[in-house]
Amino acid sequence: MTKDEVLEEFRASGALLTGHFILTSGRRSGTFLQKMFVFQYPERTERLCKALAAKVKDQFGSIDIVVSPAVGGIVPGYEMARQLGAKSMFVERVDGKFLLRRGFEIPRGARVLVVDDILTTGLSYRETLDALRAHPGTIVGAACLIDRSGGKADIGVERVSLCTLDIPDYAPDNLPPELAALPPIKPGSRGLA
Repeated sequence: MTKDEVLEEFRASGALLTGHFILTSGRRSGTFLQKMFVFQYPERTERLCKALAAKVKDQFGSIDIVVSPAVGGIVPGYEMARQLGAKSMFVERVDGKFLLRRGFEIPRGARVLVVDDILTTGLSYRETLDALRAHPGTIVGAACLIDRSGGKADIGVERVSLCTLDIPDYAPDNLPPELAALPPIKPGSRGLA
């Protein structure tokens, strides 16, 4: 799947938004990828994850368990696991920290892939990886649908993405004038009660 084909799935779903957005990291951007608009279409999600799974197999080989951060990573994580013939699990926040709960277990030697939707700063990946290091599986790498950091975000493991973009983001106190002139919107889920 080409970069243009990936972006067309987002455009056709109404998921490629412009405005003034407060990202999960707290940084600001004039572009937001509302992946949940894509995930409401199982056929689109399947096409994207099937293409990403092919890249994962080429780069990492076989995968036993896919682990994703809740909430945004659950849908692509599940579909990636289905495409890879693997188990699907997720970490969720307990007192602000990601943990593997609900009886999920990662056995010794299991090949684990961390999957999330959109990579911006890499914080969700790093927190997920921290949670997984308490378990005996082998973390082989990470994958995402879109890396909006232009490949610059450091997550601490090798990664593969279906599409890499270089979408600028800004500190809230250092906005370009055209962005500062717009009212900010927080479309993400982190920090919601």
